[in-house]
Amino acid sequence: MKVMIRRSPEGLSIYVPKKDLEEPIVGSERETLWGGWIRIGNGWVLDLPEMASDTPLPITINARKRGEDGEGQ
Repeated sequence: MKVMIRRSPEGLSIYVPKKDLEEPIVGSERETLWGGWIRIGNGWVLDLPEMASDTPLPITINARKRGEDGEGQ
């Protein structure tokens, strides 16, 4: 799914246009964000693509939502 990641005064947040959903990023597998999973405020876990650690924000990317059991959907 297409998502936009941006930096706000409160930290990183994610916007999902098809769901009209904006949530803070509350956890991540990797400090650099890219190439691992992130957890957002509503409990979803999304897999992000590999990108350079200095990738400028905001950016629109394709992310993959994981299922309830932690597996990719």
